[in-house]
Amino acid sequence: MKWKMADPVMAEAAAGIVNTLEDAGYEAYWVGGCIRDELLGRPVHDMDLTTSALPEQVLGLFPRCVPTGLEHGTVTVLESGFPFEVTTFRTESGYADHRRPESVTFVADVTEDLRRRDFTINAICMGLSGTLIDPFGGEEDLAQQRIRCVGSADERFGEDALRMLRCIRFASTLDFRVAKNTWRGLLRRRHELAHIAVERVYAELTRIVEGPRPLRGLAMLARSCLLARGKAPFPWDADQLAAAAASLTRIGELGSARLRWALLLHALGSPAEEADRLMRAWTFPGAARKDAARVLRFREAWTAEEEAGPDDGPAASRRRFIAAALTFGCDAAEGWLDVLAALPGGEEGAARVKAAREWLAGMPVRSLAELAVSGGELTAALDRRPGPWLGSLLQELLLAAAEGSVPNERDALVRQAKRVEIK
Repeated sequence: MKWKMADPVMAEAAAGIVNTLEDAGYEAYWVGGCIRDELLGRPVHDMDLTTSALPEQVLGLFPRCVPTGLEHGTVTVLESGFPFEVTTFRTESGYADHRRPESVTFVADVTEDLRRRDFTINAICMGLSGTLIDPFGGEEDLAQQRIRCVGSADERFGEDALRMLRCIRFASTLDFRVAKNTWRGLLRRRHELAHIAVERVYAELTRIVEGPRPLRGLAMLARSCLLARGKAPFPWDADQLAAAAASLTRIGELGSARLRWALLLHALGSPAEEADRLMRAWTFPGAARKDAARVLRFREAWTAEEEAGPDDGPAASRRRFIAAALTFGCDAAEGWLDVLAALPGGEEGAARVKAAREWLAGMPVRSLAELAVSGGELTAALDRRPGPWLGSLLQELLLAAAEGSVPNERDALVRQAKRVEIK
């Protein structure tokens, strides 16, 4: 088979490994995701191999190996700058923690190895001849755009509860439907997500939200009520999830992960502080959590007053916008405007975003480093010792310069400082 979707150097190196194993008298095949993606015409980023050779036999055949997981039959072979996981045919049993098998048995039949896999589309292998070994109908499921468990869905999800999230992730990413029996098995087993570490759940959820069709994945998560069964806090009920869906129709248009999370948490009605706590509990990386929370904090700083009472006009809104941009950063301001543009709002919403973008673009100064007067110059001009007053004064001058009421020039800023002092 000529690989069309894989790096040719990687494909040639993998073929060399398969050939070496066959020459030594063993069976060897490409397996899993690389076959699936090649058949779908999707980029193949890595290649996994399966073989009848035992781990120690694989180690003896290749000079550059990493014993990745010998107890599970996996050796990583390094060839031409690429790592290839080579795993011995095996069966598994005893999933007491609903994640990892307690017992692994090496077998001689590749069909038995494929039988243990999660979904039929991942249970296909292929040798050097290019002939597919597909005992569970994975190629047909790819053609029908269907996610279906290998064998019993209850058994597959009971073995590894994370597979339920993988099911939704594959359906979302590939735009496939889930077979009825697989979906019913997911609903019956969803309570077992409580056995899975939050970090692993977050990793799958990230792939859904940051994938090509996040709205589809989020809709399936809402219908399944799966996340509410996990270890991490999930304070929303079905009605809240349904209401949020109306605000998420354009989430896939946001190219940044932090903005997708900010839009999702905003649509779910989470204030910035609550959103920050939830992201901590969901084990978000620090930078990702802070970036998304900063966007929500900017929103609150800009709009809280006008949401609480009557609109006090565009001038006051512009001043709050600029003050919030100085406090939380222009990057957070730009991020919120992108989120706002993705929310349903019609012509009024579009006009507001346009005006705010003009405010942002028109700011002559964006940070204290750009202010034309220093703290030392102010203390000298005002004949005062440094103290807390100086930081407050610098921030007031920065806002005045940023909104354009005072030119960003040293003399003008000193005069303004003196006027503030007199007040």
